[in-house]
Amino acid sequence: MAIGAGAMPLATGGTTPAVYPAGSVVPDYKAQGFIPEIWSGKLIEKFYDATVLAAISNTDYEGELQSFGDTVHIRTKPTVVISKYKIGGNLSVQRPVGGYVDLQVNQANYFSLIIDDITEKQQDINQLSMWADDASEQMKIAVDREVLQNLMGTPDSLNLGATAGKISGNLNLGVTGAPVQLVSRNPGVGQVEVLDIILRMGQALDEQNIPETGRWIILPTWAAAQIKRSELRQVYLSGDGITPLRNGKLGMIDRFTIYVSNLLPSGTAGTQIPGQALSLAAGEFAVFAGHSHGLTFASQLTNMETLRSEFTFGNILRGLQIYGYNTVDGKALSQAVIAQGGA
Repeated sequence: MAIGAGAMPLATGGTTPAVYPAGSVVPDYKAQGFIPEIWSGKLIEKFYDATVLAAISNTDYEGELQSFGDTVHIRTKPTVVISKYKIGGNLSVQRPVGGYVDLQVNQANYFSLIIDDITEKQQDINQLSMWADDASEQMKIAVDREVLQNLMGTPDSLNLGATAGKISGNLNLGVTGAPVQLVSRNPGVGQVEVLDIILRMGQALDEQNIPETGRWIILPTWAAAQIKRSELRQVYLSGDGITPLRNGKLGMIDRFTIYVSNLLPSGTAGTQIPGQALSLAAGEFAVFAGHSHGLTFASQLTNMETLRSEFTFGNILRGLQIYGYNTVDGKALSQAVIAQGGA
């Protein structure tokens, strides 16, 4: 029996003295209408997946898309080559040319719901308001999941893989089939501490000259739990007044603001990496770190409206979001493929 299910039990002939002697019929007061049922006007709280898109991306070009068109060509600065000067030598003249990256608004999500007039009239709660709140949260979750899935493979090639690092070339950030096995502390053979993968991703960004301020990293919940069990559980190592094991806050580690998400790509049934014939194996997770400069997002239209149905007597609630996103600088993003090696 589920917790809280069923009616209150009634005393039977087993009591002393007997409330209902043998042969007596136990009255069902509830069935006879003497015990009423009450429907609460308060709903059970619903909890949603945490979304991180607003914290890890920029919206620098959203204003241009909201005003005109569905594509913005984002120009990149050219790189000037410095040459050695020799007396009497001819100067080599350059004509620097930069490239560009396109940000297209080519994605759209919607919902459409209806409530009949009779149903709405007879109900004691505002269904449309409840639906609108839930739809807003579900829309954010859908976009977050999509962006994180499609972020795979887009960081610069020197910021991912088993030989990452523009200068060092020896940072193992894991690949599908050979993920970095993480543990909280005391790693065994083939394992590394969870803090080490954060330091490696930070070094990859350092070697690309990415600014230290404004960096972020997204981890799955189990990796966040490992951090709380790591050496940072000691107050004198974390630098905070209270250990993360006490307050549950991860804060910043190695210049990264730590975000935790259940929407990161994981290899349950395999997650396709865009443009590559690769997928995540079971137990593998893709994690990302970077600077908001690397990823841009734009929402051109977000609309929610109610209208009368032309096919029946009822109100329709529907919403539409038109948006786009792109990696505008892969050097400002890093990717690791990890797996849980232990507690």
